[in-house]
Amino acid sequence: MSADGDAARQVVRAAGGVVLRPDSDSYEVLLVHRPRYDDWSFPKGKLTRGESDDAAALREVEEETGYRCELGTDLGTVEYVDGRGRDKVVRYWAMTVVGGEFAPNAEVDLVAWLPTESARERLTYPHDRGVLDLAIR
Repeated sequence: MSADGDAARQVVRAAGGVVLRPDSDSYEVLLVHRPRYDDWSFPKGKLTRGESDDAAALREVEEETGYRCELGTDLGTVEYVDGRGRDKVVRYWAMTVVGGEFAPNAEVDLVAWLPTESARERLTYPHDRGVLDLAIR
C-alpha cells in the first residue's frame, strides 16, 4: 500500500495487431467482434508470464482470428482504463497474413475485412481509430 493507504493500481499488459491486406489503392483492415463485450476492435490479448510483446501479439492474433501473421511496423502503445477499472497498456503492430483461416471461437464470433473508412466507422473505441491512423499512414 502507498503512504496514503491506497493499493497500487494493477497494470494489465496486452498486445495485438492491426491486420492489413492491400486493396487496389488502399487497404482492408481486419476487425474482430467479441460477443462478450458486443464490440468491434482489433485482435489483442494479455501477455503470459515471461512472454515478449511481439510474441504475445502474434499469438493473440492467431488465437482470435485463426490467421498466422508476420509483424510489420510497431505502432506503439495505447493506454486506457479497462472495464474492471484497471490500467491497461496495449502494444500494437501492423501485420500481414501469411496463412490460416478464421473459425468462430470462444472469444471472437465474427471477423470483417473492411476498407479503412468503413473500419474506422465500425470500431467501437475511439483509441482504436488512432491506432488505425498510425497503421495506414
